[in-house]
Amino acid sequence: MGKKTKQKIIILLVIAVLIAVVPLFTLKGAEFGGSDDAGSKVVSQIKGTEYKPWATPVMEKWIGGELPGEIESLLFCVQTGIGMGVLFFFLGRFVERNKIKGTDPHTKIGN
Repeated sequence: MGKKTKQKIIILLVIAVLIAVVPLFTLKGAEFGGSDDAGSKVVSQIKGTEYKPWATPVMEKWIGGELPGEIESLLFCVQTGIGMGVLFFFLGRFVERNKIKGTDPHTKIGN
């Protein structure tokens, strides 16, 4: 490894540590809320009355109450994973199809 490569790695590591540590001190006492909460507040300010949702989440109907935050996060991650799996499955199929047809300039199967 050259001297320049080591310097780049050290600089990148310092930047990564700063990205991880700086928010701990700058965001002390900050409140984090979802977009639903922010939207409800804005609608309440505009209308002058309290916002009442016109629909309830399906899962809340099934279990008879609000889902814990950890479960909501888990379901969101599962949904994201399924979506990414479907997306990249089809992207892989398109690349495979181009290789078989011979239209991919980088790789051809069977030649």
